[in-house]
Amino acid sequence: MEIRHLECFMAVARCGNFTKAAEQIHISQPSISKMIKEIETQMNIELFYRDTKHVELTDAGIVFLEQAQQIVVLFDNLTTNIDGLLAEKSGKIRIGFPPITSVTMFSQVLGVFKKEHPNIEFQLFEFGSITIEKSIQEGELDIGIVSAPVTNEELYEMFWLTRDSLEVVVHPEHSLAARSTVAISDLAEESFVLYSKDFRLHNQIIERCRSEGFDPKIMFETSQLEFMIQIVAANVGIVLLPTRICRQLDSSQVVSRPLAGKPIHLQFGVIWKKGRYLPHSARQWIQFARTFSGFKDMDIDIIANKN
Repeated sequence: MEIRHLECFMAVARCGNFTKAAEQIHISQPSISKMIKEIETQMNIELFYRDTKHVELTDAGIVFLEQAQQIVVLFDNLTTNIDGLLAEKSGKIRIGFPPITSVTMFSQVLGVFKKEHPNIEFQLFEFGSITIEKSIQEGELDIGIVSAPVTNEELYEMFWLTRDSLEVVVHPEHSLAARSTVAISDLAEESFVLYSKDFRLHNQIIERCRSEGFDPKIMFETSQLEFMIQIVAANVGIVLLPTRICRQLDSSQVVSRPLAGKPIHLQFGVIWKKGRYLPHSARQWIQFARTFSGFKDMDIDIIANKN
């Protein structure tokens, strides 16, 4: 059994699907199935309950996952320590970020960094903030872009990058599109499309609606930004999104209006596990993200620095 076997197993456990896991770690679905089968044969256990669309860990699989995570973390620490000593400008960085992060902002930051450090490899994972924090604690990610508030903040090193307000996104023919601002109370009878519970924005919106005296009517929860926008474009629901994302939307399909009264803010920060060795490449990226002048060009302000 090799480390690659454990990484494949952890990917399937994380995704709950062989095909998605194969896409995430860039190998074929038959190859990942073969590796899982080899583990099960060697260990004489069954790791997953399988059906046509989804897999779940067996009791033995849960125990195996805990041990596999520890082994991979130890192996990564060994190899990254050596990498840091032998190759100052090479290495691999595993970064998790939520779909709600501005694609333009993030891609430009990565692009400029990659130009300066062409030998550094990126592995990018799109998760909600809650999953990102868990993955950092378990050693599956080096760095995470997460929204506030951060759970167990004392477990992380961190600094805040951006602060953005939410706007209401509706169909151009919706009655609210004629207004210059929209109050939360105006949304009491609307059908909400929310990010799934893995995203802190989910609870932020619900709590704000309740503070205005109503529970939002949730028609759908998803982690897919494009699908949210498509539902609004079909004029069957509304969504609340950060201003920077709203500025990138096609106004012929959807329109956005600022919230009246007290705004709902979405704040993003960079986190990594306190006390864990980070490869030199990851430390370079963190230093770069703190000082990258392109943030100003993209209207991105570093609003707080906790280190």
